[in-house]
Amino acid sequence: MKTTFAICAAASLMLFGASAHAEGLWTASGCGAEPSAPTLDVSSVDRYNASVDKAASYEKAARTYNACVAKEATRQQTVISNEAKTKMEHIQEGSSAVQKRIAANFSRFTTQLKTAGAKLGKAH
Repeated sequence: MKTTFAICAAASLMLFGASAHAEGLWTASGCGAEPSAPTLDVSSVDRYNASVDKAASYEKAARTYNACVAKEATRQQTVISNEAKTKMEHIQEGSSAVQKRIAANFSRFTTQLKTAGAKLGKAH
């Protein structure tokens, strides 16, 4: 169980706790408050058993909270990604139009120069 807590804690920090923004750390407003990790007391068998129950309760609450945060983060990231995609498509369309016009001009010049060269007796 200790390994599970360590892995969850490390994953949560990597996924959600380490990405700061200029306005501060992002939070999922619709997920409520993050559950507080309990203090465990393993000084006796009874206290150990009570600590196991506290840890299990925390794990359940933390997993639920983490799932909510992950869902909200994914939703917001998708919105941002879609907005960026729309903006990038607009730029790509403009860039492609310029490239097509220039390529058409080059093709037209090549055709005109070859035709004129043939008429004037110059081989290219």
